[in-house]
Amino acid sequence: MIIRIGLTGGIAAGKSTASRRLAELGATVIDYDLLARHVVAPGSVGLGRIADEFGPAAIGRDGGLDRAWMADHAFGPNAPDGARERLDAIEHPLIYDEAARLEHDAIAAFDHAGAGNGDRTLVIVHDVPLLAEVIGTIPFRFDHIVTVEAPIDVRIARMMGERGMSREQAEGRVRHQSDEATRRGIADVVIDSTQSIEQMFDAVDRLYADWTSRE
Repeated sequence: MIIRIGLTGGIAAGKSTASRRLAELGATVIDYDLLARHVVAPGSVGLGRIADEFGPAAIGRDGGLDRAWMADHAFGPNAPDGARERLDAIEHPLIYDEAARLEHDAIAAFDHAGAGNGDRTLVIVHDVPLLAEVIGTIPFRFDHIVTVEAPIDVRIARMMGERGMSREQAEGRVRHQSDEATRRGIADVVIDSTQSIEQMFDAVDRLYADWTSRE
């Protein structure tokens, strides 16, 4: 049996902690942040399209994407109208293609290893930070959607303390994501990341056990 999970959460809410725990438990995790980097790697089709769309300033001296410039241009307070949408139109189809390829490979490996054992369950987790924004267009349907949440002030403090962002940068990232109510609206499970790490792990463990339990 294959179970597809959508995992999301506000930036710096603790989603990555839940994702790592699911991987430890045996889930196949498809990390969309990693895919987003892969599809704009130096020499990639995605990077070429970004340069065509946004100009040479989008490319750093090392030949890769100038992420600071791109983040400010797409998410900053003075970002041009429609810049984020133009970036998404380039990146998202490439990311979805890669996610589909990884999922196909995981299912093929699972089927090969099972050799007819119908009692096994493969949990495939699509770790998508902006799932609420793309839920209507992403070419996957999920058996369950989990969101990891924490109050905005906690998330801003984490971004400033752990990621070195200024308050303005952190607040800008929050503004450019869906709000908590929207994420909760698409999810059937909410994990509170303000609880202890042990309690978070317990919550994730129970979910995984439920998904993989057999009648």
